[in-house]
This record gives sequence, C-alpha cells and structure tokens, in this order.
Amino acid sequence: MSTLLQADRPHCARAEKPGPELFEQTMPRSLVHRAAVSEVLLTGWQATEDIQYLGAQWSRGHSYYGRVDGRWHDPMLLAETIRQACLLLAHEALDVPMDFSFLTESTAFAVTEEGVRLSRPCRPAHVVLHMRLGDVKRRAGVVSSFGYDVVAHRDGVPFGTGRLSGKCASPAVYRRLRGDRLGAQPPRTTVEPVEHGLVGRDCEFDVVIGASSDAGVHALRVDAEHPVLFDHPVDHVPGMVLMEAARQAALLAVGAPQSLLVSCETHFKRYVEFHIPCLVSADRPTRDDDGRCTLTVRFHQGGTEVGTCRVSLIAPSGS
Repeated sequence: MSTLLQADRPHCARAEKPGPELFEQTMPRSLVHRAAVSEVLLTGWQATEDIQYLGAQWSRGHSYYGRVDGRWHDPMLLAETIRQACLLLAHEALDVPMDFSFLTESTAFAVTEEGVRLSRPCRPAHVVLHMRLGDVKRRAGVVSSFGYDVVAHRDGVPFGTGRLSGKCASPAVYRRLRGDRLGAQPPRTTVEPVEHGLVGRDCEFDVVIGASSDAGVHALRVDAEHPVLFDHPVDHVPGMVLMEAARQAALLAVGAPQSLLVSCETHFKRYVEFHIPCLVSADRPTRDDDGRCTLTVRFHQGGTEVGTCRVSLIAPSGS
C-alpha cells in the first residue's frame, strides 16, 4: 500500500520523522487483538516512504510486565509491542481482513541494559518502533505471510531490535488447520506452580511453569483466568505465554530470579495445544566474560519438540 493511501486511513499520518503526537492516545484494541483497553501498548502510527513508525507507552508499573529488580522496565514489553505493531500493520497497511487468524512462526528481540532502565524521577517510557516490511507473500490477492524488522528507540536513542514473521489464515483455512481443535477450551485445572520467588514473580498466579518432578523439566502451567496472559479467548496456548515460560525456566536454571532478560529468539513449529501436557526444559547455561548467561529452552508435546526459545540474561550486580 502506498504512503498516500496509508495517510488516508484514520489511524495513520504521513511524517518525515516521528513526532510527539505518536503518544496521545491508545490505538483501537481490535486492531491489536486485545479485549482490555488497558493492555493496548500502541499509541500512534505514522508512515514515510519506506518506514512505519509505531509509538508505544510503557507503564512504570504494568500489572504483569512490571519492574525488574526495581530498576528496569520489563523487556517483554518490547515483545508485546512488536506483536501488537505487526497485527495493526497487517490489518491497516496490508489489508488483512479482521476475521483472519495469525500464526507467529518466529519472533525475536534484544535490548540494552541502559535502554530499559527506569527513569528517575519515574515516568512512562515512550518507545518508537521503526519497522520495515519484508517477505510478503499473497494468495488470491490477500497477504498470506509477512515479516517485519524492527529497531526500537527511546527518547530518540536506539536501544533494541526485533523481528517477527508470521502467517495469516482466512476463517476457512483456519478451520482446516485446526480440525477438531477449533474452539478448544483450556483446562479447568492446572499444575502446582514452582515457588514464585524462584522465577522472579510476586505471586503464584503469575507463574507459568510447574514444580518439577524431573530435574530441569517442568510442565507448562496454563491458567485461562489470567487477565493478561489470556486477555481474550483462544484455542491454543498463546506465544507470549510460551515466551514467559521460557524466561521463567531460564531464571530458574541460572538461579538468579531478578536477572534482566536482554534477548529472546523464539521459533514455533506448531500450535501448542491445551489437551496435551507441554513439557518445558532448559539446556545448560553458558556464561560469557561479561556475565551474560545464554541458554535454550525447549517445549515438547506428545514426544515432539514444538518450539524453542534462546534466552540471554544479565544478573544484577552482586547476584
């Protein structure tokens, strides 16, 4: 779609560079597939000839992605911002119909420690994503897959990068893909959680991995009552839940629950279903000269590896 046509859309403005108007109000929740307005991070959209600018505001006290060790914004906010931005652009810039479903095949992000530091005095972070589209494929004139590369800026300074690639499916295609799993419901009961303090959480309600019965292997813990992780009905485990499970498994593996997640690269091979136990396991961490720990977390379901997440952490000084 041309920049001129984008400018005719009610949510998009032409711009030579992003301006303060990117942060005036949240974008419509339907465009980012959120039920709760409070969970919408995006606050504006502008476009130049080849770059899409998406504004986002990060609260200093998000109900789930809150402060890390009292000093950093949670970098998982960048993952959710990228997810929302790609959905909005799919609908608004690529004309993907609102009733289509999306499957994320891979997503990744990395941040600098200083770039996600809480401001003093504390105030929300205003983040601008510079996004470039690539790998667009169409079927019968409608986009069937796409990807975006992202550079994240805060106060005009780049502090993070990311990317996402995914597929779009019409209602008919999605019905065929899901078969008898279409409309599947999450379980009514869930497994006993690991001790919340060991994975950087303040309460067990926010824990997404179970207590281990086998060293280093945990059952994925699904609680559809969670207002953030399950903001709206779905028939499979959301990708953000799996990324959070990878973080918690990594924190447990390194034994430093207040560590900062500085990079995450996730690949999904298939849907993670509700009706089959999903096992989460962490490989042995490696540590570089700067103290950064890196490890791969694996998801297995029905004896098959259904996804991986490579995670890097920085432990707070003194840990």
